[in-house]
Amino acid sequence: MTLRFLLGFGLISSTTLTVQAQSWQPVTTQNACSPRHENAATLIGDSLYAVGGRGMKPLEALNLKTLVWQTHPAPPVEMNHFQAITYGGELYAICAFEGKYPHETPIPNIYIYNPKQGKWRVGPEIPKDRLRGSAGVVVYKDKIYVACGITDGHYDGHVAWLDEYDPKTNTWKKLPDAPHTRDHISAAVVDDKLYLAGGRNSTARINKVLETTIAEVDVYDFKTGRWTTLPATSNIPTQRAGATAVTQGGKVWIMGGETTQLLSHNEAEALDPKTNRWTAGPKMNQGRHGTQAVVYMGQIYIVAGSANHGGGPELNTVEVLK
Repeated sequence: MTLRFLLGFGLISSTTLTVQAQSWQPVTTQNACSPRHENAATLIGDSLYAVGGRGMKPLEALNLKTLVWQTHPAPPVEMNHFQAITYGGELYAICAFEGKYPHETPIPNIYIYNPKQGKWRVGPEIPKDRLRGSAGVVVYKDKIYVACGITDGHYDGHVAWLDEYDPKTNTWKKLPDAPHTRDHISAAVVDDKLYLAGGRNSTARINKVLETTIAEVDVYDFKTGRWTTLPATSNIPTQRAGATAVTQGGKVWIMGGETTQLLSHNEAEALDPKTNRWTAGPKMNQGRHGTQAVVYMGQIYIVAGSANHGGGPELNTVEVLK
């Protein structure tokens, strides 16, 4: 029978078709990886690399074809609260934190892992007046962009900075500040624009951290060099921080996160840049925050993170949005 026939006779509904066409499914791996949170992840070739987290964590790569985890050399330092990127076939950790809550400190250098050599190297220093963590980091046309963040862990010092880093010339350039300060943010690029949705202004100095989430969506146009804030009708539907952002299907997806509720968020919401409208995607099977998702063969994979707000329990599960 054709789908049109089934729909016409009420044997299957369009709603059912939508659910069947797109849902989160657990990924059954051949072996297990280490539990971690406040970590990052990036895609190199066919492998998802889980990197960093609270404490010293191994670098582990999941081959998404064989579903086998492989252990790689651990980073030389603890690194947490960062958005990893892939550049030139290597893993870059930029503007990460080390240390404990609430005064995590920015790592002064870029750290780079070469999977072919199986080696980490200490990269260039980050300008001292631009050091921070919990920032959004993306690649656009062979340059790396670092947006927002916070200078003193969870305590205070949230910033609206935007920086352009050129790895080829090892030069930094200060760009216009974003309209809103925000930390615990993950950024995404669609076409020629950078999107910031979610995040918060962590201020443990006055005991206000989880409740300081931000509703507005800020957009930086690489062509014009200008920021705009989308209208209030385009505010993120579920305010949260510590979420992960990816670009898939021409849309900005925001997944997971934490707020004052005990359980980490399992919402997955997508912003269509053509209409500036949000749609609710399928909810993840496991709420999680403090991790990063990747897109492989058109599908979104997410790993690890914390099941509750705050520091745990740490997860090591993987799921995919198909």
